[in-house]
Amino acid sequence: MKIVACNSNLPLARAVAQELRLPLCKVSVRRFADAEVFVEIQENVRGEDVFVIQSTCSPTNDNLMELLIMLDALRRGSARRVTAVMPYFGYARQDRKSGPRTPISAKLVANLLVEAGANRILTMDLHAMQIQGFFDIPVDNLYAAPLFKRDINARHPNEDLMIVSPDVGGVVRARQLAQRLNTDLAIIDKRRERAGVSEVMNVIGDVAGRYCILVDDIVDSGGSLCNAAEALMKHGAAGVEAYVTHGVLTGMAVERVKASPLKMLTLTDSIPATDVMEESPNIRQISTANLLARAMSAVADESSVSSLFD
Repeated sequence: MKIVACNSNLPLARAVAQELRLPLCKVSVRRFADAEVFVEIQENVRGEDVFVIQSTCSPTNDNLMELLIMLDALRRGSARRVTAVMPYFGYARQDRKSGPRTPISAKLVANLLVEAGANRILTMDLHAMQIQGFFDIPVDNLYAAPLFKRDINARHPNEDLMIVSPDVGGVVRARQLAQRLNTDLAIIDKRRERAGVSEVMNVIGDVAGRYCILVDDIVDSGGSLCNAAEALMKHGAAGVEAYVTHGVLTGMAVERVKASPLKMLTLTDSIPATDVMEESPNIRQISTANLLARAMSAVADESSVSSLFD
């Protein structure tokens, strides 16, 4: 097998290669003067099982285009099989028509990846599980829950924990982690009284005296997460932390998290940390390199990937 890294998350790609004890394939990804992407693969890939690591995070369109062109180059280089390893799958939130005459962009991206030459997709914590059905090729969707479980057990061995879903849509994800930790589940019911008015938070479950851990797949502006933390503290929670897979963190999100009641926001490195994130006292990252490496090894060996869910 060969591992190819595009530019969106080089630290993670290097960590995965180190876990697999393989060198990164020699490639050149650069821009022409007008910002066109040019890719040159500087090793023979004919007949190889190739894994391309690229998160389609910000700048989303540039990173997506890099990935598509890399896939095309590998296909034309006669690679036997090409797996797109996308720790963060951009456009996943556009998984259905949100109104009249709106696109389903996640399906469009799926079509582009397949047409460009991907034979398989390996990703983590898709925003919507139905996106797997947008592909006519195999899709392996890994879960960060085992990583979160180990980290929570190590950091809070004696706390009276309660897992909290920040909205009704994330209940399944939060319940899975609550079951792994053998603890209770609460739900934040959020609603807007009218357009432009901040959300009203109702907490479903008795969180008084409990150390609450909010669980979600994506944090973008951070508004809902911080509002949920405030609501939990008002209902008597002993403390609040959050575990989120993908830290998009746009705009003033880092400052908002810093000023919130959240004692800590733990993210994976599916999206690389910015300098502002690294300087924040209550934001940290945990590595997904070992999980991705084991999944890639299982795909290459034709062995079970689902065993990694435990």
